[in-house]
Amino acid sequence: MDELTRTLTWTGPRVTEPDTSLTHEWLVANGLGGYASGTVCGAATRRYHGLLIAALPAPLGRTMMFNHLAERIRLRDGREVRFGAAEYADDRRLELHGVGHLREFRLEAGLPVWRYDIDGLIVEKRIVLPHLQNTVFLTYRLIHGRGPVRLKLQPSVHFRGHDAPVSGNLPRPYVLTAVEDRYDLAASPPLPHLRFHVYGHRPAFTLSGEVMPQVLYRIEASRGYDFTGDLWCPGHFKIDLAEGQDATLVASTESWETILSLKPEDALAAEHSRRERLRVQAPPRAQEGVASELVLAADQFIIRPEGRVEESARARAGGDEVRTVIAGYHWFTDWGRDTMISLEGLTLATGRQQEAGYILRTFGHYVRDGLIPNLFPEGEKEGLYHTADGTLWYFHALHRYLLASDDRFTLRQLLPTLLDIVRHHVRGTHFGIGVDPADGLLRQGAEGYQLTWMDAKVDGWVVTPRRGKAVEINALWYNALRLMEGWLLAEKRHEEAGEMATLAVRARAAFNDRFWNPATTYLFDVVDGEQGDDDACRPNQLFALSLDHPVLDESRWVPVLEAARQRLLTPVGLRSLAPGHPDYKPQYYGDLRARDAAYHQGTVWAWLIGPFVDAWLRVHPGDRAKAREFLTGFVDHLNEACAGSISEIFDAEAPYTPRGCVAQAWSVAEVLRCWVKTAEEQSGNGELRPA
Repeated sequence: MDELTRTLTWTGPRVTEPDTSLTHEWLVANGLGGYASGTVCGAATRRYHGLLIAALPAPLGRTMMFNHLAERIRLRDGREVRFGAAEYADDRRLELHGVGHLREFRLEAGLPVWRYDIDGLIVEKRIVLPHLQNTVFLTYRLIHGRGPVRLKLQPSVHFRGHDAPVSGNLPRPYVLTAVEDRYDLAASPPLPHLRFHVYGHRPAFTLSGEVMPQVLYRIEASRGYDFTGDLWCPGHFKIDLAEGQDATLVASTESWETILSLKPEDALAAEHSRRERLRVQAPPRAQEGVASELVLAADQFIIRPEGRVEESARARAGGDEVRTVIAGYHWFTDWGRDTMISLEGLTLATGRQQEAGYILRTFGHYVRDGLIPNLFPEGEKEGLYHTADGTLWYFHALHRYLLASDDRFTLRQLLPTLLDIVRHHVRGTHFGIGVDPADGLLRQGAEGYQLTWMDAKVDGWVVTPRRGKAVEINALWYNALRLMEGWLLAEKRHEEAGEMATLAVRARAAFNDRFWNPATTYLFDVVDGEQGDDDACRPNQLFALSLDHPVLDESRWVPVLEAARQRLLTPVGLRSLAPGHPDYKPQYYGDLRARDAAYHQGTVWAWLIGPFVDAWLRVHPGDRAKAREFLTGFVDHLNEACAGSISEIFDAEAPYTPRGCVAQAWSVAEVLRCWVKTAEEQSGNGELRPA
């Protein structure tokens, strides 16, 4: 299988201005929820940018342990040249240092590689995070040029929660302990130690203990957060670098035994091998090209939650493993709704059925009063349950898993839980979620809560409350009832299956009576809401025909699909609200309140391309080529924002600037799923035919 490489280049004798190397980002994850991330040029522009954000047990959660590394080379003529960037705010002047030497950035099997030209010396840098370790390897190689030269690496830190403001006080005193070639940096408990080790020729360390003041995080400034803060530097490492030789700095919160057990070359080889296995185990249509890149991007979101020790113990006692899904990098944790929407694309489209089973059974243990958790807050063990749709997406995810695996054991294990969910919804559960006995439709809503996926809330203001009977909630409810009917029939539980069928028939009749809007020829977004029936044109109506059991009468499929195509579709997903509505916002920017006001009021969501493609193929079942065209805008996007991944959201109008999380689980999952679904394969005579 060919090496998978995506390359970005910078031309000209010197790059002197902050360019796309400052706005393009990279991300490497470790399978625990920890990660390393930054801009291509090396300057930290977000509070989340760092070389090791460790995933630690509760109550710490993900913790910034290794923020930045200043990189310099001392040339043979004695000059010292900086080639990794940092940005400072000094008397309101912004200074960006070390940008000019970058010539190429590329992803090799999803792993970042930089190439620098430093006065004729060609140096490459690589970053590897070993799987399931809070460790980072930074390796430098002199590719071309007269050596040896002296490499100087100056680490700087601010141990803090990765969500914490950059302006917070440094947790001093930091204490550095050195024993032979092992360097141990400690702050006050319960923070772990950060351990450094160097591989290379003639390594040395010089102690300085200095503060790097007023480091600038420019994206935090644009988002209305604190944007300058200090870092602490213990000193600097020096290593000789000759042509063809490597020098590696290792930083880790693991034990010394673990750190020293893996050499840099072995760590790189092991991670490349693991990523190659991910490609090989994927279905044939996902093993090459864009799909294979998305297979590797998908891997970043599937994690073993490090902090929930009791959950791991319970799962392992039953022969299982705990898995969950990080909803997005950098700030999301694992969310129930996002996990269930993403599950098919992240696991089934990538050949990871076993992990899909782990995820479904893990969430099955967390069902309370007929609901799955909406999210697990950072550093906490217990979930929050304020979601009206996440639980209904659970049925959909389980159905797709069963189609791929035929795992009847898991179905039988979960059936009592699923029946309990349905019955809680029929009689009513928390947050006003329950079936209206007057018509059989599912209603939801509680003051101060945002229960659907359109869940923006700031300072007590729920931007899109959608209290009442929401269109996608009822499409999902009908789908869940029909799935339950089929599963119960397969288990020969006919009386309970009949109960599900009765509920489904009633809900479907009421849905088609209440949600169809003849004045607009598309569906109401909410009926029986606080302000009556809401006729806003939103993408939520697509679920009425895109799910496995469409609740909408077939005669109305075409006008609903056309309304979405004409008013909501963009090259990178669907608008959350059609232009022309009084609440429509074309851009997502500014402070938190301004952003949340636009979050579901026009802003484009990449994941919504999934239900649109499903709806398109339901109406045009043979037209895979046209369905594939709806995905092509994401190909160019792989070269912007976070290279090799897909952003959470985009502005609602051209140029559709990417916003929000730079790597989002359901964005990657739905594009990958639909890319595989719309693929064509070679027939026996060499012609292309639909897969």
